[in-house]
Amino acid sequence: MAWSEDDMTWMRRAIALARDGEAHEGTNPVGCVIVRDGEVIGEGCNEVGLRHDATAHAEIVSMRRAGEALRCEELRGAVLYTTLQPCGMCTMASIWAKIGRIVFGAGRGDVHPMYFEDRHLDTVDFIRDAFRGDLSLEGGLMVRECAALYVAPDAAVPEGEQVNR
Repeated sequence: MAWSEDDMTWMRRAIALARDGEAHEGTNPVGCVIVRDGEVIGEGCNEVGLRHDATAHAEIVSMRRAGEALRCEELRGAVLYTTLQPCGMCTMASIWAKIGRIVFGAGRGDVHPMYFEDRHLDTVDFIRDAFRGDLSLEGGLMVRECAALYVAPDAAVPEGEQVNR
């Protein structure tokens, strides 16, 4: 896939947000930027621990901020950039928010399995089944840089130390 300079710019911003999330207590290294018409309308990192809210994933935090900024729940024409392939919850929220395009860096196979649901639910399945022909999903943008934010796929992580388990 040939990525545009804009795609690279916005993913770099998402990576910076992820790194910021890694540096602060209660936040985690998943970064997200939502852009419409060349301007950031919402951004954030994973704030689950900070907010004590299981839904405070980077994508949801960013959608909330975009909705507040625009005073609107629909984000038609927006592009969501995220460092990690969105989970089912974030994908469904993107569908409901009517985001037009999702671009992610690291995918399921690029990181440790602990980051994703055990049942192998895939973002692509949600989008295909949503009856939305106007939402595209593209992965692998700056994949090495994004995957470096997370535990490697084959790392030996003790079960008690795994997130999402």
